[in-house]
Amino acid sequence: MSTDDFGRKTGHSERVDDDEGAVPRWKIVGPGLVVAATGVGAADMVATLAAGSRYGYGLLWAVILGVILKIILVEGAGRYTLATGYTIFEGWRTLGRWTTWYFGPYIIIWGFVYGASAMSSTALPLAALFPAVPLTVWAIIMGLAGFVMVWFNRYAVFEKITAALVGIMFVTIVTLAIIAVPNFPDMIKGLVPMIPEGGLIYTLALAGGVGGTITLAAYGYWLREKGWYTPKWMRVMRIDNTMAYVLTGIFVLSMLVVGAEVVQAAGVSISAGDEGLLDLREVLNERYGDFIGTMFLVGFWAAAFSSIIGVWNGVSLMFADFWGNMRGVGSDHPDTRVGGKYFKFYILWLTFPPMILLFLGRPIGLVLAYGVLGSLFMPFLALTLLGLLNGRRIPKEWANRLHTNIALGITALLFLALGINQLWSALQDVIG
Repeated sequence: MSTDDFGRKTGHSERVDDDEGAVPRWKIVGPGLVVAATGVGAADMVATLAAGSRYGYGLLWAVILGVILKIILVEGAGRYTLATGYTIFEGWRTLGRWTTWYFGPYIIIWGFVYGASAMSSTALPLAALFPAVPLTVWAIIMGLAGFVMVWFNRYAVFEKITAALVGIMFVTIVTLAIIAVPNFPDMIKGLVPMIPEGGLIYTLALAGGVGGTITLAAYGYWLREKGWYTPKWMRVMRIDNTMAYVLTGIFVLSMLVVGAEVVQAAGVSISAGDEGLLDLREVLNERYGDFIGTMFLVGFWAAAFSSIIGVWNGVSLMFADFWGNMRGVGSDHPDTRVGGKYFKFYILWLTFPPMILLFLGRPIGLVLAYGVLGSLFMPFLALTLLGLLNGRRIPKEWANRLHTNIALGITALLFLALGINQLWSALQDVIG
């Protein structure tokens, strides 16, 4: 592996496109769609639904702000990878050992707890559709299905599966929003930034929480697997990322419409947690009939399962890179890529040990550690991107401009506020 004057990698162990003179062409299905689909799970759907049912369209501006923030973060991660040839973890290591001390424990604890949570979320709509099979059994089946799809398939197949799931969830939820008949004058009023009384937490959740956490940092790894690996792909990457999060914004907006027009009109409250989506199914059954309620559950399942396979693939790549660098083999070693032994180890870690929690619940200490480390990741990502995208760590032509630094600074502050709130909630759960 050689480097140029900026320290950028100039050789690659796997080159998908050797024609440096070709003009890269963007396609609707790309890593951006994968990272956006992975980031929108059941918890995000509940948060948006609850916000719509409580405040109508009053927080529509926060949805748009959240989309913009995610575009900025993911573009930064992608730009660093394309401009330097280094992975995001290799970049973090240049900022000091503290990044490794944080990321190592985080990815281990996060994977253990998230694995159980994701399996349970994906099982909920299936248990509602087929109640003869227990929820825990469905959760195990979903975990095993995600395991098989990622273990035995390369990135191209995984991307196509994700695209199909996105199509299901997108069409389902947008159709529901159209059926609900949005109130366009109220939507226009919702574009004016304001925080309703008692709505600070919902505002933070919509602006900062919808659309991914650790999976945002996985974008650079999916770019590499796609074969987008040099600065010539920069424009394609930016289009891919922007279009993916515009679709995410439409999806989240549709959930807000359903909350405002269906749940609020029905005068019911949505319970906290993923079970709140089952409450919506009951409302839809009463208002539009069983077919619409069933259609929603299918969309719910598609959104949740896309998160499973996205995490099983993307975060496994991040772990493989982390562990490969800890072992001194580097980020381009076959063991750190899709199908490598470090990659497969983390898929096993995400799938089988978390099944214990499906039966035993979540130990208090583990919940607290998960809450602490998880609440810090988004501020960690925003702040480290500020360090990586300025100065000597990136070629000058691809470094941040002033407006990008300001946007990333605002993003870091917002995520820090959201992280403090999440940490406080975790502490209350433990104390309570």
